[in-house]
Amino acid sequence: MKVHFAIVLSLLLGSCGFAVAESSPASLISEFRAKQGEGSVVIDATLNRIALDQARAMAAKDKLDHDVLGPFNSRMAPAKAGRAAENIAYGYEGFKKTLDQWINSSGHRKNLLLPKASRVGIASARSATNRTYWAMVIAGDYEAPRPAGAKNAKSKTGKATSVQPCRARILGLCF
Repeated sequence: MKVHFAIVLSLLLGSCGFAVAESSPASLISEFRAKQGEGSVVIDATLNRIALDQARAMAAKDKLDHDVLGPFNSRMAPAKAGRAAENIAYGYEGFKKTLDQWINSSGHRKNLLLPKASRVGIASARSATNRTYWAMVIAGDYEAPRPAGAKNAKSKTGKATSVQPCRARILGLCF
């Protein structure tokens, strides 16, 4: 099975801090989202891996199926996103035609316009029958990173809470 890495150059350039070409998948999605009043998205390595695993699995089985690797929520757990959506497709060689297909499908369009989405992962893989499978994962509402030195503690109810380190202590009160 031959895996397509049409976005590798844009990923490498994006991760090195260089400007990504206007025709990169993230740029194309961001342009569409901007026209609809939504924010832009950037390529995310974790989401790219999730999308690549999905595309490869569909290509290996030559089957278009969201659950080919298991439930979406389970596959998305490593991303630690509060909300996420997935689009899949097969048949088109290039991303632009695949994106156009998604834009013209109400369910896929809704996923592309996921509110507060900020990151995206996109991949394709070719099956033994020479069919190209695409997977796109879009996500947002990420867990805020904890400040250095923050610890977990349990509240009176026994649930974990985040405890911030004291910056100053006056009369026994932590500020």
